[in-house]
Amino acid sequence: PIRANKRAREKENLPNQSSEMTRPYQVWALGLMMFGLWSCSSPETKEALNTEKDQRYVKDVHSFARPNEVAVTHISLDLKADFDTHTLSGTVTHTLDRSGTSDSVHFDVSDLTIKAAYDDKGTSLPFEVRKGNAFGGQLVVSLMPESKKVSLIYATSPEANAVQWLEPVQTLGKVHPFLFTQGQAILTRSWIPCQDSPGIRVTYDAKMTVPSELMAVMSAKNPTTRNAEGIYTFKMEQPIPPYLIALAIGDMEFESLGDRTGVYAEPEMLPKAAYELEEMEKMIVAAENLYGPYRWEQYDVIVLPPSFPFGGMENPRLTFATPTIIAGDRSLTSLIAHELAHSWSGNLVTNATWDDFWLNEGFTVYFEGRIMEEVFGKDYSDMLKSLGLQGLKGTITELGPESADTHLKLNLEGRDPDDGMTDIAYEKGHMFLEMLEETYGRETFDAFLKGYFDHFAFQNMTTERFLEYLNTELISKHEAKVNADEWVYGPGLPSNSREFKSDRFAKVDAQMSAWLDGSSPASALNTSGWSTHEWLHFLRAIPENLTTERMAELDKAYGFTDSKNSELQGIWYEKAILTRYERAFPAMEDFLVHVGRRKFLTPLYQAMIKGDRYTVLANSIYAKARPNYHSVSKGTMDELLHFGS
Repeated sequence: PIRANKRAREKENLPNQSSEMTRPYQVWALGLMMFGLWSCSSPETKEALNTEKDQRYVKDVHSFARPNEVAVTHISLDLKADFDTHTLSGTVTHTLDRSGTSDSVHFDVSDLTIKAAYDDKGTSLPFEVRKGNAFGGQLVVSLMPESKKVSLIYATSPEANAVQWLEPVQTLGKVHPFLFTQGQAILTRSWIPCQDSPGIRVTYDAKMTVPSELMAVMSAKNPTTRNAEGIYTFKMEQPIPPYLIALAIGDMEFESLGDRTGVYAEPEMLPKAAYELEEMEKMIVAAENLYGPYRWEQYDVIVLPPSFPFGGMENPRLTFATPTIIAGDRSLTSLIAHELAHSWSGNLVTNATWDDFWLNEGFTVYFEGRIMEEVFGKDYSDMLKSLGLQGLKGTITELGPESADTHLKLNLEGRDPDDGMTDIAYEKGHMFLEMLEETYGRETFDAFLKGYFDHFAFQNMTTERFLEYLNTELISKHEAKVNADEWVYGPGLPSNSREFKSDRFAKVDAQMSAWLDGSSPASALNTSGWSTHEWLHFLRAIPENLTTERMAELDKAYGFTDSKNSELQGIWYEKAILTRYERAFPAMEDFLVHVGRRKFLTPLYQAMIKGDRYTVLANSIYAKARPNYHSVSKGTMDELLHFGS
């Protein structure tokens, strides 16, 4: 997800548990070839392999899996979607790597009904669902000595956190229901019993049975037309962490945008989406020119209904995107550049734990900026960097400049991983890489990053392992030295952080100053050719003590209240709350009821309850809007508004 606001929620702490029962780990499966080599290797080779193996086991406090004992290497799904009962049911089959000595396999589960377990010989296997913690429980299946696979017959709960079931009225077409999943960070366990940790990589295939009038797509090789039987098959041949297994079912159509790009959307949305995303092939070419080939064959986007809680989700081969990026002028497609960049940073090389989340997102924001610079020019990317730095400084102020949550390497034990999805991971991580580029030069840094993606392709990465690679492959090879630990393990922004200046924003500042000091009326400001980013910069500069009369003047000149650009709506409605410009409130309410993107919801509800300005209004709107929100957004807003307490 792109730049999610901090989820102000802490689940109950993980209980102290014995290492015998619950020591969860993450693993990169070594593969059969590695273990074949083991039996005939020299002592020196065995020692090297053992060292490499040890590096691949990383403790994950958010998972009950024990892949160091038995690891899953492939998942096969055969599920049916029941829109009447809001359940997915069927069978999942796990292919196992039993290189350890354990006679049982551990899975993460959350609100799943496990009906039976059996192995590839058809032998029924004993299993137990053990109570866990706020993040789910553990399913333990006892294995026979010869068991190479485990099949589980199961069903999801209608309240599965990862799955959003939408009624027809919640879609654009208003005729058919819709379903989508959101697995990041630890929600896949609520629709698939799995080893739900980012440090585990699996391939997968799936068979999905859905109503015949609907179409199914996944983060895999996808159909482009629907079939009469409503049966769809999928295959993901590259190994990915379970949080990237994704499913969407609904009334949708596909339009090709190039040899390896396309878009899925509801029929009513498809023409707008295709126009908005026309530049995707150029983005892929720009990305490949920087950091090597795109390794996932096809890159498509599905534009989901408005309740999707994030801007985008980088599910391999099929980015899930919010309709709020459809502005009509292609001004918000930096989000697509971000999700595309995840095809290298995040999907190809993945954070090993959620404490290492900055390795996914900081790299991706940096890469996004480089793509946007290549496609749209440096002055455009400078605006994005300036906006990002503004947001980062605001987040540091909010969290506190000495807060441990402003470190890049986090400690999320006992907390929801969503707590780490702040501007720190995204923008401070980005600023760290900008500093490295400035220190060593763009050409040198590009060669380093390309080598990094190549060397660790389809592997998982800890912060410590990255710092070791950084020191060996970059810092130690040059006279210029940097204190990487200060950035990674220290608070706030170090003194050698870059600043970004945008000439286009400087011109915006001049117009805002002219209006605020009364030297120019709003209608006479020189706003010709402004992009969404320039308007955002303008709106953010509105002071909280502005009178409602002056807000009305701006609104009359530029029609912000009735804008259809979600980014402008989000900032304008927040300013309307803070300045008590109540003419905008009906439009704001409609926006909050129909848009489920957490980036917009959090600041608007926060503004309403700030100083008890409009707390009653906030609760009234939320009561109407809550049924339309995904569980991720509900969790944040429930805590913020003390819903149900």
